[in-house]
Amino acid sequence: MTTGVISGERFRSWADIQANAARAAGGFAALGIGEDDSVALMLRNDFATFEANMAAGQLGAYAVPINWHFTAEEAGYVLEDCRAKALVIHADLLPQVAAGVPAGTRVLVVPTPDEIGEAYHVPAEERRASEGVELWDAFIARSAANTVPPRASRGSMIYTSGTTGRPKGVRRAPSPPEQQARAAAEIGKHWGLVNDPSIVVMMNGPMYHSAPAAYGMQSARLGVNVVLQPRFDAEDMLRLIARHRVSHMHIVPTMFVRLLRLPEAVKAKYALSSLRWITHGAAPCAPAVKRQMIDWWGPVINEYYGATETGIVVWHDSAEALKKPGTVGRVVEGATMRIVDEQGRDVKQGEVGEIYLRGPLYSEFTYNNDDAKRREIALGDLVTVGDMGYQDADGYLYLCDRKRDMIISGGVNIYPAEIESVLIQMPGVRDCAVFGIPDEEFGEQICAHVEPLADAAIDAGAVRGYLSRHLARYKIPKVVELSVSLPREDSGKIFKRKLRAPYWEKAGRSI
Repeated sequence: MTTGVISGERFRSWADIQANAARAAGGFAALGIGEDDSVALMLRNDFATFEANMAAGQLGAYAVPINWHFTAEEAGYVLEDCRAKALVIHADLLPQVAAGVPAGTRVLVVPTPDEIGEAYHVPAEERRASEGVELWDAFIARSAANTVPPRASRGSMIYTSGTTGRPKGVRRAPSPPEQQARAAAEIGKHWGLVNDPSIVVMMNGPMYHSAPAAYGMQSARLGVNVVLQPRFDAEDMLRLIARHRVSHMHIVPTMFVRLLRLPEAVKAKYALSSLRWITHGAAPCAPAVKRQMIDWWGPVINEYYGATETGIVVWHDSAEALKKPGTVGRVVEGATMRIVDEQGRDVKQGEVGEIYLRGPLYSEFTYNNDDAKRREIALGDLVTVGDMGYQDADGYLYLCDRKRDMIISGGVNIYPAEIESVLIQMPGVRDCAVFGIPDEEFGEQICAHVEPLADAAIDAGAVRGYLSRHLARYKIPKVVELSVSLPREDSGKIFKRKLRAPYWEKAGRSI
């Protein structure tokens, strides 16, 4: 059976993708791209996303995915910071970043496919490449295939969130093939991605994020069928699962919430018996949401916790989720975790502290052009991304929030994730974000931005009333704003920074 990638009504076999990747690698080499260089990708999930990744990998270069929401200034910073020698980009995205592309970066344009254009309402004329640009397919066609043995892989250089300053590129040391194989097997074990030709993966998370990128490239290495959903839509996801007999997915909790909001008649329309292994991570999942998804889809849902810097460190399955509501799991074999106080001392069982991690088999990393930031997050050979949490008597980890997101009001620590996990279950609430804003008396106070469902009749008083039935009084937001829509990425992650910034700008401080 021929396997490959499906996008809309298009199909490209892995054999063709690999052949294109070899020619692209040859073309990159002719441009002087080699070991430790960078090839930037500003692409939605498409055939070229895999081809450019593979091509960079063959040469020992870093594939650097760029968030395609970025402005010219934001994208320009990443391109300069990683010293990208080439940028592979969809046609409709080029105008928004062209002003930020450094003079020495070779730009290769991929016409925007119709299914992506339609999903994002891109006019037909903007999907086509403009006159005079260099086309990705033409670049491949005139390039001779790379014949040099593959160099030690660097993988992708993912630029992590810029919530606290500019994004930082996670730059890994080269890893030999045997280490790559062990790391891939470790990832596969916890994501259910193994050498099984019956697996059908659906990708709907953007591959500029670390987990979707790793998930997509692991699927490519295995050569399983991959279905690309151009943009997440809950009913369309169910349609694609039923049509293509999808067995494996990596999704985020926001998608669970959208799926559960579908009318029962819609849920019942689609056969989902093909689902075998659903992986989620990247954000906290409310226990009630997890339980409802397991009730609907069966015990196929698995969760992990880790970071771009560490890979998977903690994991659990559906049975454990029902037994330990709210947990993100236990430490996996070969990984290490410590939870410490502000002095770096281990906290007692059940006490909240900052989480430090080391993942199994991942090569050492630094932040590109900023070793000092790498040292700042270290505790011995462990690193932190600022998450706070605690372990119970059985070793299960529970997350509270990001240290930087934690609200300190009158000396009391308040964790927005706890409030959000309750608020998202309120009837009529489609989505929400909770964060701290300035308060002259207490330092900070709680603010909630709520996106109601279209036909919901709720107000700030109703929100506070609902929360007061589930949470202590000091956790009830003083400020509640209702918004028609909240700013978010395609992954579903809300841009809290954009919501928070105006409050702090007015106060003239950031903490």
